[in-house]
Amino acid sequence: MLLGIFVSKTNLSVDKWCLSIHATRSRLATPGKRGMMGPRGSTMHIRFIRTLLFALVVLSMSAAAFAQVGVGVVVTFAPPPLPVYDQPLCPGENYLWTPGYWAYGDDLDDYYWVPGTWVLAPEVGFLWTPGYWAWGGSSFVFYDGYWGPRVGFYGGIVYGFGYFGEGYEGGRWDHDRFFYNTSVNNVNVTVIHNVYNTTVINNTTVTRVSYNGGNGGINRRPKPEEEAAARERHIPPVPVQREHAQAARTDPDLRASVNMGKPPVAATPKPGAIKDRGVVPAKAPGGPYTPPARSGKNQARDNAPANGSENRPGNNNRPDNKASRPNPPVHPRDLPPAERPGPPNTGNPKQDQKYQQQQERQFAKQEQERQKLQQKQDREDQRLAQQKADDARKQQTEQRHQQQTQHLQQKQERQQQQTQEKQQPRQKQDKQQPPDRNKPPN
Repeated sequence: MLLGIFVSKTNLSVDKWCLSIHATRSRLATPGKRGMMGPRGSTMHIRFIRTLLFALVVLSMSAAAFAQVGVGVVVTFAPPPLPVYDQPLCPGENYLWTPGYWAYGDDLDDYYWVPGTWVLAPEVGFLWTPGYWAWGGSSFVFYDGYWGPRVGFYGGIVYGFGYFGEGYEGGRWDHDRFFYNTSVNNVNVTVIHNVYNTTVINNTTVTRVSYNGGNGGINRRPKPEEEAAARERHIPPVPVQREHAQAARTDPDLRASVNMGKPPVAATPKPGAIKDRGVVPAKAPGGPYTPPARSGKNQARDNAPANGSENRPGNNNRPDNKASRPNPPVHPRDLPPAERPGPPNTGNPKQDQKYQQQQERQFAKQEQERQKLQQKQDREDQRLAQQKADDARKQQTEQRHQQQTQHLQQKQERQQQQTQEKQQPRQKQDKQQPPDRNKPPN
């Protein structure tokens, strides 16, 4: 049992830092073999090595491997290089830059570009840690970004505009206001006055590589302060960020096989504004990119913030009818964004205000329920990846997640329907004529 725990945890560090568990064990086992061979021979040796390795892992393994929020997609081929683009003008105070990245759609069998954009910080003092791709020994794994009081590890990826592979040089909080470093941010100083100008000395080699580890990837591991940041309270991507990613997913022009690594919309002034006139196109691709043959056989577990499905055995021989038959949601993030209900109109202003407050509370509670279930499912998917679970177990887990998500969706729809029925205008009820009590019964 202890060895099983050790292997599970070590596999996670493999995924994050692209190390080899086999190499690690062989390096540690060789000295032990020379020093611990006793009367019981190899059996004693194996038990000792297991115990020793487990103790070392418990004492020294980085907690960052467990605190990183939300393992996302697993893909067998590398994402394209990061395109070259300019940053759009900051739309207002306390908006933070979230860099663009390549996401993957399992049903698309393709990467697609999620444009960089300015996002209003969900809490005062919170910063954005970008998501990143990492080589996990047999596939590329995407680790979701998150909001937190400090910037954590994001793979050493040089996203630019303050994200130079470590930390964030684009600005800082001062009480309840965010101050922008104009040396790396596009800010109109006549409108936004909380600015400063500090030249950033970047000792990192500027590269457009979009993944950590593996062949040609960024060779970087978390530092202690990044590990500490990963253990702090986090907020996952906020709803506008999920909607932004969904809008990018549905735009064919943003797919890597179409734009060849040079997306026509590389950045937007605000989330979801992909058709806005203020969008910024890519100047150039980050490097040569040749899309792999699209066989539809990529083994990916899609937990991306959009509608996705896992390739199941036999699907490759079926016709592509996804346009007419949408896939059922597997995870809460696959559900369509919840729509805020319209203002009630009962004819009674006080009653309308009361109903409006009830609607807002219900909306907030349902969002929390979605996030809680999503985080629970992410942890289960992460454990499967650590344990290198077989396809049958993955499929069982996916089916259970799908049932949980559909149950949550149905429950929330019933709640919304009950609220709407309760808040129907009284005038509608008055249209039903009451029975004539003076009329004798038949």
